[in-house]
Amino acid sequence: MAQSAPAPGYRRTSDSLDENPWAAGGVLFAGVLLMVDGAMGIIKGISGIASDEVYKRISKYTFKFDVTGWGWIHLVLGVILALVGWSILKGAGWARATGVVLAALNMIANFMWLPYQPIWAVISLAIDGFVIWALCTAPSKAVIQ
Repeated sequence: MAQSAPAPGYRRTSDSLDENPWAAGGVLFAGVLLMVDGAMGIIKGISGIASDEVYKRISKYTFKFDVTGWGWIHLVLGVILALVGWSILKGAGWARATGVVLAALNMIANFMWLPYQPIWAVISLAIDGFVIWALCTAPSKAVIQ
């Protein structure tokens, strides 16, 4: 079977398979989005810790947590997300797998947070979904130099 020419945007190097520059851009964007999502988590966390009255509670919701408890969860997760996003931008190999795991945990936390801040939670869910996709589909050589 004849080998076809690589698609536009791909290049062949001697030490790797075909690489797509868009994939490297996706990893870069995922790192930035993790930092933004982390900053949003920090803001949500500080707001929840500062006052229980900041967020309205939906009555008879399955996941009843104290808003201060939610604040601590979002604050800690936000700080870790921001640090992992920064590590992705710096090219740390461990940060990609960690970013996928943390984005998945953040998706779960934001799903449970939906009754308190539905729009903010849905935005975070979308960001985390893109981050997981970008980090899982980019080739292992797609790092920022």
